[in-house]
Amino acid sequence: MRARGLSVPLLLVAAAAALALSHSGEIRARAEAALGRGMPAREAALARGFVLGEDEGIDQATKEDFRRAGLSHLLAVSGQNVALLVLLAMPVLAALGLPLRARLLWVLGLIAVYVPLAGAGPSIQRAGIMGALSVLATLSGRRASRFYGLVFAAAVLLVLEPGIAADVGWQLSFAAVLGILLLAAPLRAGIAARIGTHGPRRALAEAAAMTIAATLATAPLIAFHFEAISTATLVANLLALPAVAPAMWLGMLVAAAGQVPGLPVGALNAVNSLLLAYVAQVAAWCGRPSWAYLHVRLGLGGLAGSYLGIAAASVFAARTSRRRRRLRWARSALAIGLVALGLAWAWEATAADGGAALGPPAGLRISVLDVGQGDAILLQPRDAAAVLVDGGPPGDGLAAKLRDAGVDRLGAAIVTHDQSDHAGGIRDLLGVFPIERLLYGVLQGQTLSEVAAARVPRRRLARGSELRSGELRLDVLWPPAELLAGPHAGEDPNQLALVMLARWRRFSMLLTADAEAETTPIDPGPIDVLKVAHHGSDDAGLGGLLDRTRPRLAVISVGAGNPFGHPTAATLATLASHGIPTLRTDRDGTVVLEAVGDSVRVEGEGG
Repeated sequence: MRARGLSVPLLLVAAAAALALSHSGEIRARAEAALGRGMPAREAALARGFVLGEDEGIDQATKEDFRRAGLSHLLAVSGQNVALLVLLAMPVLAALGLPLRARLLWVLGLIAVYVPLAGAGPSIQRAGIMGALSVLATLSGRRASRFYGLVFAAAVLLVLEPGIAADVGWQLSFAAVLGILLLAAPLRAGIAARIGTHGPRRALAEAAAMTIAATLATAPLIAFHFEAISTATLVANLLALPAVAPAMWLGMLVAAAGQVPGLPVGALNAVNSLLLAYVAQVAAWCGRPSWAYLHVRLGLGGLAGSYLGIAAASVFAARTSRRRRRLRWARSALAIGLVALGLAWAWEATAADGGAALGPPAGLRISVLDVGQGDAILLQPRDAAAVLVDGGPPGDGLAAKLRDAGVDRLGAAIVTHDQSDHAGGIRDLLGVFPIERLLYGVLQGQTLSEVAAARVPRRRLARGSELRSGELRLDVLWPPAELLAGPHAGEDPNQLALVMLARWRRFSMLLTADAEAETTPIDPGPIDVLKVAHHGSDDAGLGGLLDRTRPRLAVISVGAGNPFGHPTAATLATLASHGIPTLRTDRDGTVVLEAVGDSVRVEGEGG
């Protein structure tokens, strides 16, 4: 009888998950629209970041506050979202009178629905897998089951994708969950002993313990990988704590309600905007002081020392209190240190090895595709969705080239300006190749209508916009939004082309599209690689740009024997006079750059 009772919810859950997977783009678009309804622009952008991991609309100053305050994890979809979804769903399902096993099935189904809603990227897929296993382990009611459930999830992911241990996001996620499992209980007991367990104090002790545990477990890894640390992160997370879960829950409810046309969400958004404004204020309070963000160089020895220090402090606490629970805490802290050290060692080994020439990228792989007289630049961050900047001219078989590069979907396709040699290939992809979002500066008649017909979510970019995919960050440096407003008849589209700075850890590449330096006032600082503007056409401002940016390498995307004389002798002479090695797709074929650790490996397919 029990199996028969579970069959109906199981079928409904499976049907809902299948429907969500097949319509993930439409579901996400409706959720985006609902999350912005009736809210101030900043709070609407934060709501999309909290629930969907979409931070492109958040202004740069706010993102910098969150980064310096140690709150950036709130703007990225992660295991925290899955955990809060479970915490929201379980009491609601219990109030409906569902038995425990039925609740478990529905929660697993909700996770399966939420993953495509949040973009279905690799990070949220892993969070979904680990979240589902964590639900199973938590409901078993045994501490060992939760721990071994996490170990089992990690083992499965490592078998399916052995190189995943080198991904920083995965390391941080694993360390945070491990820290919560091993450290939260003794921390909760210590906090509850001081503030009590009556009423909301119990929930406060639980939430504070989880926050402190995750912060302690991840801080050394953050310092190790990013060579910087927020000194205010613990204070900021504790101050934001009362608003984070309600803001997430309200956002999730709005995203769900947005799937029903005409359903009012204004009241929920009004309350949520106050919560999000408070979190943003906490980020400003804790992130803007000069002492809030320190640059450090921890190194592998420093990482080991940090975790051993946590273990030593725990051992000292255990000896002074003489409580076995504290001793278990000490052993737990030591276990975190050993696991994190092993993960960091794996990351260092992978970085030093540089990865295989074929297969998934070891770090960030950038392919300046040989598409003739046009631009098409594929960015593949490890364990995150690929991003395509321009697509070259139409009819060049771009979809096949993407699949040859190991890409079966694009997290984003960016049209720097609506000219055939840049937008044509992307138009060819519409309807035949999965694209989660199309980003652009200016789209005109035919391209705009084709994008609308393909029902691809789209968003305009301008100076100050940012796109992230895993550790890859694309900052738009040009043009300002005011130049993109209003009619553009008679304007030179090259002067309105999006200029972006691609950054991955300590690597940076300036993507100039067709915007020559003589008409584009930008100063990105030193860079590693320059994509030369406009296929190497004459550019009176190139020398000044090279003086300001000092690139180690230049790449020219240009077609062999083109009628425009690109690249011009003057441009080549300027690059040579500055001592900049230069690769060209007309001679070297597709140029592949592999950024791993502190090094950049370069190869050209055409010899």
